[in-house]
Amino acid sequence: MANIKMEGSITNSAAARRDFNIIEPLDDFYEEQGVPLPPFEEVSGEDVPEPYKTLLVHKNDMTPTLETFHGRDIHLRVLSRRLKGDEYFREVVLLLDETDEPVEFGAIKINLDRFSPKARAQVLDEVRPLGHILAEIVEAHASHPKCFLKFTPDGLIKDALAVEGDGPLYGRRNTLWDPEGLPMAEIVEILPAVKTAD
Repeated sequence: MANIKMEGSITNSAAARRDFNIIEPLDDFYEEQGVPLPPFEEVSGEDVPEPYKTLLVHKNDMTPTLETFHGRDIHLRVLSRRLKGDEYFREVVLLLDETDEPVEFGAIKINLDRFSPKARAQVLDEVRPLGHILAEIVEAHASHPKCFLKFTPDGLIKDALAVEGDGPLYGRRNTLWDPEGLPMAEIVEILPAVKTAD
């Protein structure tokens, strides 16, 4: 995969994060639906419990990370989307092939002008997760999580991830950067309760 290295820690200081919205672009979809955001809080990477920590606290793309963990390829279900010029927003669920088990819910803002024409066309096809497209077309990029999040799931998240109960779920706010240091995508990624092998 054509990842590039960028300076900085996975757990940035509060001062370094003041200029971004911790829950963007997920908040835009909630606002459009007239639904309040679920309760959430920022947590340090050190405080994310396993196996969430292994799945979230790193600078790798989530799609290959989840595929390796679950031992299965992943496909995409788009719940809602909008296109504003070169800014493409979508609310999605990532599902395991064959079983359709949901393994991630999230929202992403993709800056299409930072992608090659081939990658851009595949993104707009809405079939394969962005992580697949970046890997297969070899788009140079860097994944840089800005913070980690703990959610009390609401009805929307429970439906998307097929989870029950109010136990906490964990996620992260991530940015993908191109080699020139420009943002390719802004992502909020939330995982369901993670099943581990006995």
